[in-house]
Amino acid sequence: MSQLHPGSPKTNSAATVLFASLIGTTIEFFDFYIYATAAVLVFPKLFFPASDPAAATLQSLATFAIAFFARPVGSAVFGHFGDRIGRKATLVAALLTMGISTVVIGMLPTYAAIGTLAPALLALCRFGQGLGLGGEWGGAVLLATENAPPGKRAWYGMFPQLGAPIGFFLSGGIFLLLSQTLSDSEFFSYGWRIPFLASSLLVIVGLYIRLKIHETPDFQKVLDKNERVKVPVLTVWHDHGRALFLGTLIALATFVLFYLMTVFALSWGTSALKFSRKDFLILQLFAVVFFALTIPFSAIWADRKGRRSTLIWVSAAIAVFGLAMAPMFGSGNVVQVTIFLSVGLGLMGLTYGPLGTILSELFPAEVRYTGASLTFNLAGILGASLAPYAATWLATNYGLQYVGYYLSGAALISLAALLLVKTK
Repeated sequence: MSQLHPGSPKTNSAATVLFASLIGTTIEFFDFYIYATAAVLVFPKLFFPASDPAAATLQSLATFAIAFFARPVGSAVFGHFGDRIGRKATLVAALLTMGISTVVIGMLPTYAAIGTLAPALLALCRFGQGLGLGGEWGGAVLLATENAPPGKRAWYGMFPQLGAPIGFFLSGGIFLLLSQTLSDSEFFSYGWRIPFLASSLLVIVGLYIRLKIHETPDFQKVLDKNERVKVPVLTVWHDHGRALFLGTLIALATFVLFYLMTVFALSWGTSALKFSRKDFLILQLFAVVFFALTIPFSAIWADRKGRRSTLIWVSAAIAVFGLAMAPMFGSGNVVQVTIFLSVGLGLMGLTYGPLGTILSELFPAEVRYTGASLTFNLAGILGASLAPYAATWLATNYGLQYVGYYLSGAALISLAALLLVKTK
């Protein structure tokens, strides 16, 4: 990594910054989502054989949760170096960690070949995915927002957020393509490995772009003023605990909403609602378009009206939307399910667009990498790690309406945190 000095500043072009932040999160979320899809469609059969398919699915979803517990660890580790050494080198390391873990999953032998060692290795790789993503997201958001011109911080911060719908669209698209071109026996024999191995090509592109960027102006000021702290994670916990707590709750509804609309919906739709894998993936890919379209809209609105006020209104809307879970999604009607998914993922875009910016603004530059990453990933533990598992359990034992109450409750918690936080 090149160190900058006051007498010889180097700047990043807007195009380079925005593409570097976008490509990295696209790769990271692509890797993350192909695991989520495989956790529903593939791993229960190949890595968790059981006489009861529902039990195998729950075991598979439990490994899905592992990454969310690894993400705060990644936040602390990569955040430390991001706040001590710099954003650039840390972003490269995070991308490699995520990429290698994903490629190895595509090479793992199954339960039939090595027995219980197969799910153990799968869980280890899943931990590696979470570790890498824990360091990736915060750095990508800071790369964008710390290079933003005045009045466009939310707009710049929106670009790494766009990596989520793009990554999901690519992951869903490749599984849909495989479903159309391969028989079930071919898919479960080798086809499911293709997305994991193909991610290596995306990682190479991402590394090439990331290695061309320079340090952000905000972190350069920290270097110039010698304001780096020795242990950023301790400073965050000790001096910025309130911001950490409220930021985590602000992001709670975002995580619950997304993983109910994607992982849980795919699992429930292809089992209880009897949709085929192909048909439901098509519905989700259609709905993801609304996710992508509403992200830039919310960023523009957030720059004009404020990040906090934007998220307050969206959180209230999500609370109301939760009440539509049983009547619309539970109907099994193609039109109603499509509308439900589209509205849900549209709301996801509205809350996700300004989220990275508001979380980064809660912390000063010297601990911003660690602080923003921790809030985002602690929210992942609370809002996403167990969401598919909890939702499946609630729907099975009490009905879909309780999954809706679960979502509405999370939205009300985020709304309360937004009313208490002090930011724009």
